[in-house]
Amino acid sequence: MHSDSTEWLAERFEENRRHLRAVAFRMLGSLSEADDAVQESWLRLSRQRGARADAIDNLTGWLTTVVARVALTMLKARSREESLEAVHIPEPIISPEDGLDPEHEALLADSVGLALLVVLETLRPAERLAFVLHDMFAVPFEDIAAIVDKSPAAARQLASRARRRVQGADAVPDPDLSRQKEVVRAFSAASRGGDFAALVAVLDPDVVLRADYGSLPAGLKLLRGAEAVAKQALMFARFAAHARPALVNGAPGRVTVVDGKPVAVMGFTVVEGRIKEIDILADPERLAELDLAFFEV
Repeated sequence: MHSDSTEWLAERFEENRRHLRAVAFRMLGSLSEADDAVQESWLRLSRQRGARADAIDNLTGWLTTVVARVALTMLKARSREESLEAVHIPEPIISPEDGLDPEHEALLADSVGLALLVVLETLRPAERLAFVLHDMFAVPFEDIAAIVDKSPAAARQLASRARRRVQGADAVPDPDLSRQKEVVRAFSAASRGGDFAALVAVLDPDVVLRADYGSLPAGLKLLRGAEAVAKQALMFARFAAHARPALVNGAPGRVTVVDGKPVAVMGFTVVEGRIKEIDILADPERLAELDLAFFEV
């Protein structure tokens, strides 16, 4: 490929990078894996030669298909290693409490919060691909069918099954971020103060707490109900004083730092003024990989 052609392709690719990263992030729930998938899509594009590259009429569509194929392969490899029934908290995007940077805003557009990504983790790889591409990026089922090697009707069914799962489990947070922060502050204050009644009052009666400890034999994975979650919060009250406010996937959250090291990231979903979901990442290996420079831990 001539250098001018390579340069042209590189420019077109950079124009699509943000879009591709958003597709891969929704598919994989991990920034690092999304970046790997985007890089692989560039390598595949750069291997196109001359006329073959020029013949790509819809480069955005071609790249979207490529990054989706790469992400699907990664999801299949992951699903062979992990049980779909296990609690897996996706890699959280952590930002200072005062706001997201533009790159994170693009990734978290359309309310792609931690709670939704947790639900997407429960889908099978082909279902997740069909739902993400069609419902989030309006990719036609004919194109999706070619990626999953099924008929358009079968691809439509995959998306439909995924949609029912998402609609049945995904809690839509309150639109007022400042109000969400007030609710989470009340939860934190009640935890620090050991106030069981105040904790129950700020929790939805059907609140769900999910905890991902990685390979640690921590026991707790999933807890339901306000009283059970409040009791759990009191058991870990000694850590509440070490919890620092942050945005976790664009919603109010807490990062617990002990002796200069992060020991947990908590994401909250606030619905109708009460905490509906709490998602906790406490896997030491994955926490060590997070970018928490703004905390100066």
